Amino acid sequence: MDYNKTGQLIARRRKAVGLTQKELAGYLGVTNKAVSKWETGVSHTKRY
Repeated sequence: MDYNKTGQLIARRRKAVGLTQKELAGYLGVTNKAVSKWETGVSHTKRY
């Protein structure tokens, strides 16, 4: 999975419907920091 592309998609869709990260987070029941991490592609956990 390409986390950067996924994050870009989330950000584009969020902006297209006029939501802030905080508003989207509220709808999903997560923090705005989680949404930020998703959008920047750093939310995944590396497993070795």
